[in-house]
Amino acid sequence: MSFINKLNKKTLKTVLKLILTGLAMYLVFRKIDTAQLWEITKSIRWFWLIPAVLMFVLSKVFTALRLNLYFRNIGLEISEKLNFRLYLVGMFYNLFLPGGIGGDGYKVYLLNKQYKTSVKSLIQSALLDRLGGLVSIVFLLFGLFLIVDVKLEFLESVLWNGLMIAGLVLTIPAFWLVQKFFFKDFLPSFWPANAWSMAGQLAQLICAWLILQSLGVTENILAYQLVFLLSSIVAVLPLTIGGVGARELVFVYAHAYAGIDEAAAVAFSLLFFLISAAASLVGALVKIDFIEKS
Repeated sequence: MSFINKLNKKTLKTVLKLILTGLAMYLVFRKIDTAQLWEITKSIRWFWLIPAVLMFVLSKVFTALRLNLYFRNIGLEISEKLNFRLYLVGMFYNLFLPGGIGGDGYKVYLLNKQYKTSVKSLIQSALLDRLGGLVSIVFLLFGLFLIVDVKLEFLESVLWNGLMIAGLVLTIPAFWLVQKFFFKDFLPSFWPANAWSMAGQLAQLICAWLILQSLGVTENILAYQLVFLLSSIVAVLPLTIGGVGARELVFVYAHAYAGIDEAAAVAFSLLFFLISAAASLVGALVKIDFIEKS
């Protein structure tokens, strides 16, 4: 009976996500000029998307290297090749099986089963991996808010600029304190892990720039990058399927303040999702038997 209840909860969770995704996309397409979006789509310069895909994959390689540092902190020694295969499988689970245990949960299950590593330690590794990515995004956002001209009166105040500078200065030390008190076992890898986090996020920003080039966007690039980072935070929330709809809504509602084009922003967001989905789909091709015996 408990299994049936769990199954029903998973099904309900997936259905709710599908509804929210559909609702979000409905709001997006209601707000934008679909004819303009279609014209932009027809004029995409596809050759720019090849290096964009490569940079996206590289960003995932960097973040997988970060995760393996955390694994070593808890005494789990696996090869970088195996680690990246697990990372791909996790990406697939997160995007295409949204009602299941998720990519992180699957990796915790598999590594505990194969290597008898503590579930608590594995969960801490996965949580810190997510937190490390978020910290790098927040750090970059503080910097971009100082540079980009956002048309909101309170963002032009001395107080706001002071807060952004303080954020730049304090983000990394604050994260160090969080690790010291809540993730003490992982402190030895603090600096290299954060370096990989930053490298991964910068690679995604380069990927974003390449996508914008494919759309012919040459102005207000940093504004698009800022909104892209904001949308990345929103997309992490487990509200829609793979962040679809949520990310686009951020672009739609931010365009008037950041000086970006609505239709181009939505086209950018959809292209980024397609690249992410294509990379995640590779995880379905990774043989689980091979992982379990490696």
